[in-house]
Amino acid sequence: MREMGAKALRLGIPLSAHLDLTYRCNERCVHCYLDHDDHGEMTLAEIKRLLDQLAEAGVFFLTLSGGEIFMRRDLFDIVEHARKLSFCVKLKTNAVMIRKAKAERLAALGVDSVQVSVYSHRADVHDAITKLPGSFRRTVEGIRLLRESGIRVSVANVLMKENEGDYRDVRALAATLGADYTVDPTITPMMDGERSTLGLNIDAAALRDVMRDPALVGDVDAFCAPPAGPLAEEDALETLPCSAGHTACYISPYGDVYPCVQFPLACGNVRRTSFGEIWRDSPQLNAVRSITVHDLNGCSTCVHGGSCSRCPGLAYLEGDMRGPSTQDCEKSFARTGVPSRNLLQKKDLVSRTDQAPARGARGAESRFPVFWLTAAR
Repeated sequence: MREMGAKALRLGIPLSAHLDLTYRCNERCVHCYLDHDDHGEMTLAEIKRLLDQLAEAGVFFLTLSGGEIFMRRDLFDIVEHARKLSFCVKLKTNAVMIRKAKAERLAALGVDSVQVSVYSHRADVHDAITKLPGSFRRTVEGIRLLRESGIRVSVANVLMKENEGDYRDVRALAATLGADYTVDPTITPMMDGERSTLGLNIDAAALRDVMRDPALVGDVDAFCAPPAGPLAEEDALETLPCSAGHTACYISPYGDVYPCVQFPLACGNVRRTSFGEIWRDSPQLNAVRSITVHDLNGCSTCVHGGSCSRCPGLAYLEGDMRGPSTQDCEKSFARTGVPSRNLLQKKDLVSRTDQAPARGARGAESRFPVFWLTAAR
């Protein structure tokens, strides 16, 4: 896999693509960053044409997600076409709508794996987050049916204030179901940049517990990792900060192409331009590709440079894709106890805004997560 990734990087091949089939969903999760209204999602014919173009471009790993993918009645037609093109197909779903026949059909189609979100081992907490009564019971049953059909399942556990103490029990639940487990302690802004959801982030103490839990080594930040790349370690400053736009991309239900699902920099639309042309010629993608670790403001000399999970998409949502991601700085601080220069600057900002009029203080708190501001004070 390392050789495959390095070769794709050298040749400019989009090894993996994440395609959201719909933003419609039967849940209304409190932390969700999506607009669930349908503004004209791609038709089956358009998606099949896109899949043909992705195959031609060299995509191998195809993740189909949403919204909730089972809201599309043509889901199995899409999966069947993808498998005919020999994609390694991974699905993301809440599993609420999965029944035995659906699980068996997915298995027959040769789906590689299914990721299912579970927020708590407590039904009331899970259901309060999804805002769908009975969703915990139906999700767990869906996982059981998938496993009984022989499909590999990964339980994805996003942490927020409502469930911050439940991750060990969710991990145990995943084990009893025969599923893998990943935990993500980061709540992201809305795709339009609106940041109110950040108020759901866990506080500094809870984040420290998660980041230092030896049982979770290898699980935290499993959703997004920097590419291994073909370069030697001594060339670290010239390495790439993320696979987004290099060997991976994201496509919305409306055909918009982005470097990543967490990197909402519009790079073109497959309804107007072929995917191959966008991947090759997009000025936005080429701008992302031009960035190396050396170009990152404040990051290239940071003490956490070798271990940081910096997300360029989160940095972009803070205003500069070449700048630091404060949420990743916070995770590095929670892991090591050593603040980055970026966090020290934020602490200085907080100290100054504490002495400023109330309007300025509110402005600072609306921009940066509350748990860092509290810790800084």
